[in-house]
Amino acid sequence: MRELGRGFGYLVKGQRWVAQHGKQFGWGLLPGLITLVLYAGALVALALWGTDLVSWATPFADDWSDPWPGLFRGFLTALLFALALLLSVVTFTAVTLLIGEPFYESLSEQVDISVAGFAPESGLPLWRELLISVRDSLRIVVRAALWGVLLFGLGFLPVVGQTVIPVIGFFVTGFFLVEELTAVALARRGVRLRDRLALLRARKTLAWGFGAPLAVFFLVPFVAVFLMPGAVAGATLMARDLMGEDTGDPDDPGDPGDPGDSDDSDDDSADGGVRVTGGTAGGGAPTVR
Repeated sequence: MRELGRGFGYLVKGQRWVAQHGKQFGWGLLPGLITLVLYAGALVALALWGTDLVSWATPFADDWSDPWPGLFRGFLTALLFALALLLSVVTFTAVTLLIGEPFYESLSEQVDISVAGFAPESGLPLWRELLISVRDSLRIVVRAALWGVLLFGLGFLPVVGQTVIPVIGFFVTGFFLVEELTAVALARRGVRLRDRLALLRARKTLAWGFGAPLAVFFLVPFVAVFLMPGAVAGATLMARDLMGEDTGDPDDPGDPGDPGDSDDSDDDSADGGVRVTGGTAGGGAPTVR
């Protein structure tokens, strides 16, 4: 239970951090707003023309006697829209992080700087970071989608499907949200996807404490837009915890000078080294060393 509360605490601390840094919060809203507009447009288009799309895709039902063509196509239209909603929830974070890569990288770096006075950097060019981010996001989305299909099927079980399965769904979704969000800070430390997953699996309760409440909030896309900057900030603090670094918490046992953590991240780095950026906690320009 302590780890569960600790994870939720990082979510709260992240929201508090962006509330105290208005400039980072403002820039952090833009990617979420862009993603929201794109998704809303796609869902509205599907609602308007989904029936026509299903009718075009099922010409074999034209010869059926009434009312079966209408019932069959109505069911397929509803199923298509439900799957689109599920996909939008699963992919919203990944797409927002991809669109806002420079904004969230800067925000995450400022959180690191505010805690330790410097921020690790991967040393990779932006195009390479984007390529790795897209690749890793696709892998996570596929895994999340497979879990979603499984839980969707289990949802038809009597009683359990309407009570236990939705709760499990929030925890599963929350875990993958945490992976995507902590990836912003962990990737700068050279930690690869499989190692990030191993870190989170080793502390699942911590991840659930952060991700499960966030998954509930993210059911409302408009709320997700406003929580996203704080979620990135909180996930950066959690990433520091996972790596054994100082999180700015007096009760945190992490040691920012632990050489073991530095060596591990160096081994996983794509270019064999991690640069360190220094700057001011108030948002000053960092310096590459």
